[in-house]
Amino acid sequence: MNTKHAPIKVFAGTKSQYLGESICKELGIELGKMKVERFADGEFEVGFEESIRGAEVYLVQSTFPSSDNLMELLLMIDAAKRASAAAIIAVIPYFGWARQDRKDKPRVSIAAKLVADLLTTAGIDRVITMDLHADQIQGFFDVPVDHLYASSIFIPYIQSLKLKDMVIASPDVGGAKRANSYAKYFDVPLVLCHKQRAKANVVAQMTVIGDVKDKNVILVDDIVDTAGTITKAADLLMSQGATSVRALCSHPVMSDPATDRVNASGLTEIIFTNSIPYERADSKATILPVAKLFADTIRRIHNNESISSQYLFK
Repeated sequence: MNTKHAPIKVFAGTKSQYLGESICKELGIELGKMKVERFADGEFEVGFEESIRGAEVYLVQSTFPSSDNLMELLLMIDAAKRASAAAIIAVIPYFGWARQDRKDKPRVSIAAKLVADLLTTAGIDRVITMDLHADQIQGFFDVPVDHLYASSIFIPYIQSLKLKDMVIASPDVGGAKRANSYAKYFDVPLVLCHKQRAKANVVAQMTVIGDVKDKNVILVDDIVDTAGTITKAADLLMSQGATSVRALCSHPVMSDPATDRVNASGLTEIIFTNSIPYERADSKATILPVAKLFADTIRRIHNNESISSQYLFK
């Protein structure tokens, strides 16, 4: 894909307008005009209200629930292809369905692969996303994937806290690799919380592996859904003598009763990005913007420049 001399056009889906506007502000351009017409039966139609012929088109849409957001993105891609865009890049800050990345029990779907196939078939030339639930999802696509990391946003914030006696913790064994990257960067100990689930979204039992007494703990996770795991881990760490517990979480899905759980937990603070909107009243939540990260990436892709220099670590 070599479209260096093609104009950049950025459009945003219904639930990602706030992010599209912020990205365009960073790029110094206007957000493209698009219309979504909805019918009484729930069907909807997507149309661009300006010419995109020969343009490098970036479509911003996180595919968080409901499924309408994914369908809207697919229709945006199809409309751009039929309008003769030179290149179509899907900007998906939060790639939903990513937790279904393998067959972990008989007779289940691999939704992440299915969604990747849908996007590719619809006509994308490239994907820009952030903190996939599983790194191997990049391989589900047959087009280039630029997988960004929220570490470049979180690390400056952690440094600004100037915490002493800090340790990094993972709320489950599956997130150990991600947490270990932070621990190595800050040169601090790593602590693991081992959980056993009774069923989806329900944690039956959890134990701590490591010493957190008199430590300021930073829990690292990619998605917070019902907040059952992260709050149980925070409460357990505080009961083990931690001075404070904060959580870094890339994507605030925050399904009910997540906000109530966070507010009632031992968490001092929970730090999100705005990859998906989180607008509930939560005195413990800090939201960090991702627009500059994505705008810089778009600029580098357009100019055929490397984006690896943006990674503090992977």
